Amino acid sequence: MSVSELNVKQQSPRYIVVEGPIGVGKTSLAERLAKSFGGQLILEHIEENPFLERFYRSGRSAALPTQLFFLFQRSRQLEELRQSDMFSPVRIADFHLDKDRLFAEANLDAEELMLYQQIYDKLEVEAPVPDLVIYLQAPVDALMRRISKRGIPYERNIDRQYLERVAEAYARYFHDYDQGPLLIVNASSIDPINNEADYERLFDQIRGTTGGRHFFNPTSVALA
Repeated sequence: MSVSELNVKQQSPRYIVVEGPIGVGKTSLAERLAKSFGGQLILEHIEENPFLERFYRSGRSAALPTQLFFLFQRSRQLEELRQSDMFSPVRIADFHLDKDRLFAEANLDAEELMLYQQIYDKLEVEAPVPDLVIYLQAPVDALMRRISKRGIPYERNIDRQYLERVAEAYARYFHDYDQGPLLIVNASSIDPINNEADYERLFDQIRGTTGGRHFFNPTSVALA
């Protein structure tokens, strides 16, 4: 291991979560960070949810099974993480367990939400608290363009109103977030996946964020 690689590992948080609304680029950033840190990548596998396409197509009628599938999947992944060796490499995840409740409140009616909460409570998930959460923000217009550009078939049914609801739910959640260090990134002003300079600036900010609430909003070329 080189001195620079050792310094990255010594200075970096041990558990980093990248979050944000659909289409904002959290998985791509998580993948790149995992390579930079030489860490373990933990992704939610949305393609495994057999109800998701039906939900995007028909909405409310498939909301509950869609939400419960994600709840079981995410809780299992985080329980495995909690029980694993805490001295293993840096972990980078593209989801926070609290997002499950966020989407449940946005998608379920009152009776479904009550049932969801009962199941959630029974699971008694003890998710590890991230050392750093990176919250990616972007306007809904930008999210819609990115969703269209990546061309995932079942996402073609996502409408603007739904995306607005999700983006607003994220904004409310992170407005009150106080579980640990939070880095809020204006993801519409940079391209950390394809622009090396943007990525290096963001990576330096991530390594230097050790507490409190921080904002990363550099001037750069907006993403298409």
